[in-house]
Amino acid sequence: MVTPDRRPRIRRLVLGDFRSYPALDLPLSGAPVVLAGHNGAGKTNLLEALSFFTPGKGFRRAELADCARDAGGGGWAVSVEVEDAAREVAGVQLGTGLEPVGGPASRRCRIDRATVPSAKGFADYLRVVWLTPAMDGLFAGPAAERRRFLDRIVLTVDSEHGTRVSALERALRNRNRVLEEGRLSGRVDAAWAEAAEREVAALGVAVAAARHETVTRLAALIALHRDPSSPFPWADIMVVGGVEALVANHPALDAEDRYRAMLRDSRGRDAAAGRTSIGPHLSDLAVRHGPKDAEAARSSTGEQKALLVGLVLASARLVAAMSGIAPLVLLDEIAAHFDPLRRSALYAELAALGGHVFMTGADPALFADLVEAERFEVTPGAVRPGG
Repeated sequence: MVTPDRRPRIRRLVLGDFRSYPALDLPLSGAPVVLAGHNGAGKTNLLEALSFFTPGKGFRRAELADCARDAGGGGWAVSVEVEDAAREVAGVQLGTGLEPVGGPASRRCRIDRATVPSAKGFADYLRVVWLTPAMDGLFAGPAAERRRFLDRIVLTVDSEHGTRVSALERALRNRNRVLEEGRLSGRVDAAWAEAAEREVAALGVAVAAARHETVTRLAALIALHRDPSSPFPWADIMVVGGVEALVANHPALDAEDRYRAMLRDSRGRDAAAGRTSIGPHLSDLAVRHGPKDAEAARSSTGEQKALLVGLVLASARLVAAMSGIAPLVLLDEIAAHFDPLRRSALYAELAALGGHVFMTGADPALFADLVEAERFEVTPGAVRPGG
């Protein structure tokens, strides 16, 4: 089992005009947190608030303005106080939110009230992983969802990955625009196309290399912790894509040259289709149910849920191994569909991870076996001890 050097704890959560909360100031002990309440009470909103302490749009992937309370002023704020005994850090404040100031609203990030350029700065204090009901269809859904899942894992261990992915998306749009202009004029400007493809190739190889390395490390960690008796079956994973194959078999510069040649050769086809037909933007995360040696998508609903939990737990172990930080684990409605055996096994796995865990559920009885948990009852706009 991975033993992380650092196990940060959230000691205080403060919200202002976030979703259903006009204001909330919630002190925490550092024990696992159980948030119980009826559907629609605001439990998921609390986890979403915590998910903003990592680059990106949070686990709902909502537009920032949509997180503002309907009756508020258009902005919102979330802050946490983090205690990290290994670094002798007690009470460092991380804050983020949306400040509508004149023009378009923009997100702000602060560490101990000092502004930082982006949420990437939070990675020095917190790493965050999550599992939500929206992810239940991951294996049978479109490849784009699995790419997003994989990129989230990569981002949790490499805070620059999101920047590279965004830059690649812009570079692909630029190449598509150059090809479209060439299609309309009857002649593609070779110099412009080559410049666009040089940028796509460099960024594409960097994105593919980060994915390939992360999946390789994750697969090795899964193999190391493989337990045939676990109620959460191990996953056999690999990233599938033309550029990822190049990265796996060639040095980076050679992979760039080969990818650039592929882009050049596909200009006519891509111009007619209006899109780039090869690249990391089309890659997939292939997942198999390890013990059954079967495609995850062909497994039963219950098997897929258990397999997904096992994969998220493995990704949390990878984060701890690579960063030295036990991640903050956010589990939304996690226990409702598990029998008592799986629930007990889940709680044991979470304890072994060492990270601060936040879980939601409608029925507080589902968490009865969770020892030393801090329990709260969530009602619309309010959180109180109990539940």
